[in-house]
Amino acid sequence: MADPALLDLPFDALCARLSAMGEPAYRAQQIWHAIYRDLAETYDDMTTLPVRLRAELTERLPLGHLVPEATQESPDGRTSKTLLRLGDGEAIEAVSMCYDDRRTVCISTQVGCAMGCRICATGAGGLTRDLSPGELVGQVVHAARGFRRDGRRLTNVVYMGMGEPFANYDATLTSIRILNDPRGFGLGARSFTVSTVGIVPAIQQFTEEGLQVNLAVSLHAAKDGLRNRLLPINQTYPLDPLLRACRRYVSRTNRRITFEVALIAGINDSTSHAREVAGLLDGLLCHVNLIPFNPIPDLAWKRSPDTCVRAFAGTLEKRGIPVTIRASRGVEIQAGCGQLRAVCTDGD
Repeated sequence: MADPALLDLPFDALCARLSAMGEPAYRAQQIWHAIYRDLAETYDDMTTLPVRLRAELTERLPLGHLVPEATQESPDGRTSKTLLRLGDGEAIEAVSMCYDDRRTVCISTQVGCAMGCRICATGAGGLTRDLSPGELVGQVVHAARGFRRDGRRLTNVVYMGMGEPFANYDATLTSIRILNDPRGFGLGARSFTVSTVGIVPAIQQFTEEGLQVNLAVSLHAAKDGLRNRLLPINQTYPLDPLLRACRRYVSRTNRRITFEVALIAGINDSTSHAREVAGLLDGLLCHVNLIPFNPIPDLAWKRSPDTCVRAFAGTLEKRGIPVTIRASRGVEIQAGCGQLRAVCTDGD
């Protein structure tokens, strides 16, 4: 992995780095403001810094190691997927989405993924490596620049792209703290959502962090047999310990958990499956996000018909489980949930 970059450093670490260079303390705030408020793309853009220091920082502390290589945009113009080349030549994808009330970026936390989920294209090639905190932060900064060019401001960050965020726990939490820092980017904690396939020890650790960050858990089935088939991690952390960890999270934080269920035709989309989900989550402060399955090359499964999705939602609602149906975004450019594979091609 490349040497640390500016985007890898929390504010205090940047202060320490500058102090070691003999720079006054206020330089850290100038740099922090330039990169996270002004979204500077180079040190030369940081005109509050002397030319000498800009040159020295360019040599000794690169801003980041992400280079946008190709972008595809959905036909409706509301979703774009960018292939980002890393310093070692590996690649990841990030997805920017515009809604009526928010602008969201979905970022990756790993190159590839080791979880092997059957409903996700990312894991087909296995895991190459974790991303650094700065490689996570860099995806958000890149998206924020894109939104700003269109006169908009990024409002939400979801850790739902390539990789399992809790398998790269320290980098994920460091990136959130950098982006949440009010001295810089200042994105509110409740504007972040971390999605996990259900790594129980990490959920337990996350419970103790004292953050107001949103937690989402990929559920997809309410019985171990089917969940084993869809998410191999269930063989290590089956539903019983997973739900115990989720209930403890709610009791300690008083925060609602979102459970994600990708509905696959003939696999997990029947009314009986809905009743199983309702029974599993009974009494838990939660919300269910139903996701019509997005097609994945070389996999014969198909998305559940709209009638089945609505019936599934209706069953949950009757049991008092709050539920929404996620609108499909970016499916035409393979930018939908579970579709990222780092094979983005230029849409031009």
